[in-house]
Amino acid sequence: MIDNNLKTNVIGVDIRIDKTMYAIVNIRGELLARDEFVTTDYPNISEFITKLADSIVILMEANGGFESVRSIGISAPSGNFRTGCIENSPNFPWKGIVPLSAMLRDRLGLAVAVDNNANVIAMAEHAFGAAHGMKDFILVTLGSGMGSCLFSNGIVYQGSNGFAGEIGHTTYIPGGRQCGCGKQGCLEAYTAAKGVLLTAREVMEECDTPSVMRQVQQLTVKLIIEFCNQGDELAIEVMRRTGHALGIGLANYASMVNPEAIILAGTVSKAGKWLLEPADKAFEEHVFHNMKGKVKILTSLCDEKDLNVLGASVLAWQVKEYSLFL
Repeated sequence: MIDNNLKTNVIGVDIRIDKTMYAIVNIRGELLARDEFVTTDYPNISEFITKLADSIVILMEANGGFESVRSIGISAPSGNFRTGCIENSPNFPWKGIVPLSAMLRDRLGLAVAVDNNANVIAMAEHAFGAAHGMKDFILVTLGSGMGSCLFSNGIVYQGSNGFAGEIGHTTYIPGGRQCGCGKQGCLEAYTAAKGVLLTAREVMEECDTPSVMRQVQQLTVKLIIEFCNQGDELAIEVMRRTGHALGIGLANYASMVNPEAIILAGTVSKAGKWLLEPADKAFEEHVFHNMKGKVKILTSLCDEKDLNVLGASVLAWQVKEYSLFL
């Protein structure tokens, strides 16, 4: 069969709690056009889908039209590749099961694939970043939450129901801090952004040591990292404790799956040596002895603002092509 209708572009969509970004990405991974809007302006899911569909149409019509686009890939927290849904997200205003893939496909007449943001970032790292050429690695995201993807034998391991990789909701301290998932003591409550800020509060309450952190009304992870670079003793202790918790969690994970590398992405990972050195120390102390010194801990090489969109474009190429406009 001769087919001269090869489509060389896809749409990558990154749905975050605060904003939604979307882009046309070509077969070489180049972003041809992009735009964004505020997610929180659309607390009703039907209105959000209408806004997203209309925005994608406008972008496509201005850049080659429908006939150049093969499919759409979407990165979203709590996204499930097997069902095409956002399932029981603790942070989005849309509660329960949201059939995102089906809703957008009905509006646009194009194939749509959905997956959680950790899996999508792993796809981007494998295609364009630090995991290029690797077949077995772990991708861990450290931002508003803690997620992960197990990339095994060259593909994303989804698990039987599509929920594999929830390292952030394994128990770090039984009966410990309250987690957004409803449990107590989850690793995420100590390593994601909210956990880092809670650690900062605890560190400052434990002593009277002077710290620039005490002078800030609205403390953020980014500021804590800046203060570490300035030599602030308490800020450095915050990241040390965060790194220690992270290292233990990663050691448990690696001991089960034996990865070539662990790649960290997200806001907290930008702490560099202040996070990585204590994480590596705890990792080597707790990982299975046959793996000591054999698992690399890396940080993402991809541009953070493009990471999810690029990964979503890789996801888009994996879904079976479908179009009402063939």
